[in-house]
Amino acid sequence: MIVPSRSHGRLAVKKQFIVSLTAADRALLTDLIASGVAPARAQTHVRILLKADQGEAGPAWTDVQIATALETGLSTVARVRKRWMASGLKAAIHRQHPRRTYQRKLDGHAEAHLVALACAVTPTGRRLWSLRMLAAKLVEAELVDQISAETVRTVLKKTNLSPG
Repeated sequence: MIVPSRSHGRLAVKKQFIVSLTAADRALLTDLIASGVAPARAQTHVRILLKADQGEAGPAWTDVQIATALETGLSTVARVRKRWMASGLKAAIHRQHPRRTYQRKLDGHAEAHLVALACAVTPTGRRLWSLRMLAAKLVEAELVDQISAETVRTVLKKTNLSPG
């Protein structure tokens, strides 16, 4: 829920997820910050949790105060609180793995055909193969329905056969 905040002239998010850390959690987070080994995003999330802590030893800062002090967005603060409440400490600190899986456009056979084509003699009047010409040849050979020049480029880059 968004409510106007008169103190800063910004919109403040009403706290739906209250962070209350145990002494052990607070010590773990403090050690993580002190070691300085964690990625910057993880350190920012740790700092958000420490400042948002409304337990006995916590400062219980507002989202606006946290966002201003840590130079981050209000939505980031709210998202870290929500993840802490829903999934626990580790999920709130570390980044999520992508949920989406990508299907490969070219299988091993089609990649081998592309590499062989790129190594073959260039068409008459051309010094080098263009990525679009290679993509058109793959479609013409009915190895794929359609393919972008960028996909051709990434496949050839893996084999050090980039044209040009």
